[in-house]
Amino acid sequence: MKTTRTIAVLFTAILLLSGIQRSNAQNIQVLYDTERDCVTSTVEMFRPDNWGSTFFFVDMDYTPKVQGAYWEIARELCFWKESKLSWLSVHLEFDGGLNTAAGSFNNSWLAGLTYSGHSKDFSRTWSISAMYKLIPDTKDAAGKAQEHNFQITGVWGIQFAKGWCTFSGFVDFWREMRPWQDTEFIWLAEPQFWVNLNRIKGWENINLSVGGEVELSHNFVEEGFRAMPALGAKWTF
Repeated sequence: MKTTRTIAVLFTAILLLSGIQRSNAQNIQVLYDTERDCVTSTVEMFRPDNWGSTFFFVDMDYTPKVQGAYWEIARELCFWKESKLSWLSVHLEFDGGLNTAAGSFNNSWLAGLTYSGHSKDFSRTWSISAMYKLIPDTKDAAGKAQEHNFQITGVWGIQFAKGWCTFSGFVDFWREMRPWQDTEFIWLAEPQFWVNLNRIKGWENINLSVGGEVELSHNFVEEGFRAMPALGAKWTF
């Protein structure tokens, strides 16, 4: 266990000490979850630099008091020359959070490779990551340690209809043993659709979008498939 904690501390230090030099995109989202009857706020930031890029998001759930919080921070490191439209990078990530009803989420440290790309006009972006996933203190129903796992993540963003619409999101597939579940494989996707109001004449400086997302999952919150739609708004800085 001491070795696991040492790896986690070193990994977090590398992640947070990676340099950040210039801003690219950030947004705030407020969504009403029609399935759970709660409001979720999301703060996202993506920032590239000479070594790669940094991305993080923070989710907070309100009912109306803060019920839970979750965050992810990921660092892409690219020490070699990138091609014009696609490139390979080293991926480092930390995930964790709290929930007042269910307790703490399992903290996770991930490391692997990411293959990313975009169209010439940046209207389409994508990435796929294959990672080793360390989940400290995780055990199965028999009490056997199950800390060493994997995760595959895909992320996409598509602008279309002359910039009026955005289709974006992510999909995760990973292994995680949970004592209350018979399965060890989990799938989660959150496709989002936004209508960008800054395309309206006279609203060019109003970076507001309206739309929402659908959280699609299998064995995530409970065993089996779930679909949870949410409606809301997004402001991009």
